[in-house]
Amino acid sequence: MHQRMELLPGVWLQGVRTDRFKSACLSFSLLRPLCRQEAALNALLPNVLIQGSARHESLQDISRALDQLYGASMGPLVRKCGEIQTCGFYLSFLEDRFAMTGDRILEPMLDLLREILLEPLLEQGAFLPAYVEREKENLISTIESGLNDKRAYADRQMLRAMCREDGFGVPRLGEIEDVRAITPASLYRHYRRVLASSRIEIFYAGSADLTALGEQLRALLRELPRESLAGLPFAPMPRRPEPQYLEETMELTQGKLSMGFTTGITTRDPRFPALMVCNALFGGGLTCKLFQNVRERLSLCYYVSSMVYGAKGIVMVSSGIDTSNYTLAKDEILRQLEACQAGDITPEELTAAQEAICSSLKTVPDSVGRMEDYALFCILNDFPLEPEAYRAAARAVTVEDAAAAAREIRLDTIFFLKGASQ
Repeated sequence: MHQRMELLPGVWLQGVRTDRFKSACLSFSLLRPLCRQEAALNALLPNVLIQGSARHESLQDISRALDQLYGASMGPLVRKCGEIQTCGFYLSFLEDRFAMTGDRILEPMLDLLREILLEPLLEQGAFLPAYVEREKENLISTIESGLNDKRAYADRQMLRAMCREDGFGVPRLGEIEDVRAITPASLYRHYRRVLASSRIEIFYAGSADLTALGEQLRALLRELPRESLAGLPFAPMPRRPEPQYLEETMELTQGKLSMGFTTGITTRDPRFPALMVCNALFGGGLTCKLFQNVRERLSLCYYVSSMVYGAKGIVMVSSGIDTSNYTLAKDEILRQLEACQAGDITPEELTAAQEAICSSLKTVPDSVGRMEDYALFCILNDFPLEPEAYRAAARAVTVEDAAAAAREIRLDTIFFLKGASQ
């Protein structure tokens, strides 16, 4: 049973009542407009909050409290969806009905969440410097590790160039120089602002009564400050008059070719299922045109695939190539897109694409984590379809539907990362 309710102004609970699992989950997400000024602060905040609270002054104290709750877990969560960045926590814990007689797990987990969120450990009106500095270094290390993944780096640079005037071009974890500039006082000021002005989405999946859970959360969060809420942007990526071409040289043995396309079709568009089927035909799996032709038949790529960013209506092709094959690979990728646009799609290709989408959707009810991820996808993208309805929509897509969606795909940006010696 699904239920959605507003607990406080701008604070929403989305619940799925199910008794299929031994463990339940609850996520708490603060929604912010993704922008350079806030991205690093938002990414750092939950990591600092979970280091200690007024009653549990260290991460070790919090870990011991979770261990006493049958090994429950609570971790920071930072996500990016279109021009929205979320920061918060993900909780996983044993269902009360499997605990020993008289033991309760849900209620103390909710209280621990409230404590970490609303009773942070402070020193002279700011977060503890030692905790802030340690988590800054951890965040910088995480960002730097991403720079070492050259495929991810090329894709990120392409999106940054493609969306330089748009919030979607801002990295999920922010920029290293912005992390370094954060102080305990500036982070605390941001924390107060975020609590007061953010829309909040809480998701729960488990066997608890959802109405009763809503009342518990409403009571626990009654001290949450609420002011005017920050607006959350949502718009397809605008078209560029002409494609842009960018190139970067780095010490590597394999070139990385990343290509960005606009479509004008977002998750709010009824044509979105057709775009997803089109993407599966084009580059979304082992039976797709890019894999079968560009990689297998012509051996122009070490890897090649495409994906859709539904909130922005963007399709991205990511590939690894020999630098000498740049023109051949680029032209063949575009040629396979033209084949989709022309409706050069066999019944077998269409069925395989549809089944790839349906198989993925079929697993959503199989874990509370998948349910949480899909629910937040729908909430952040204003996507109206439950998994079963989405599967039906995908199966209803025809060759002409997929071809029509493909004809909306237009090249916007090419970024090529090539080796220094190549």
